[in-house]
Amino acid sequence: MNENTRVNYLSKALLLVGIIFVAGIYPLTILWPSGWAWHGAGQDNYLQMILGVYATLGVFLIIASRNPLEHLSLIWFTVWSSIVHGGIMAVQSITNTHHIGHLWGDVLALFVVAAVLAMLTPRSGAAEAHQATA
Repeated sequence: MNENTRVNYLSKALLLVGIIFVAGIYPLTILWPSGWAWHGAGQDNYLQMILGVYATLGVFLIIASRNPLEHLSLIWFTVWSSIVHGGIMAVQSITNTHHIGHLWGDVLALFVVAAVLAMLTPRSGAAEAHQATA
């Protein structure tokens, strides 16, 4: 895949992930609480906090989708924070089987987000070369 195609797909992925972070996580906590709501159904302080954090990140990913190469640190933050967050939740899901449904819900989703963004994000040398030709 050439760099122009990669950046184009990255832009689309950032937009999609951003929209899901802004508007998609909350409905998932209602439709599939055992895979998305960690402290049971309904509203609680933890859920409101995590929704606020992800909605904010989503807005910035939508902004980054316009020119991904100018927002590489945000993209890599999203990749690595998704790996760390998903990893912690995976361990918690396995050690507390009450939360095992999360392995197929938000844990898997965070690993998919991290993998897709990592695969599509040009490394610094390729990004610099792409910007020079753009």
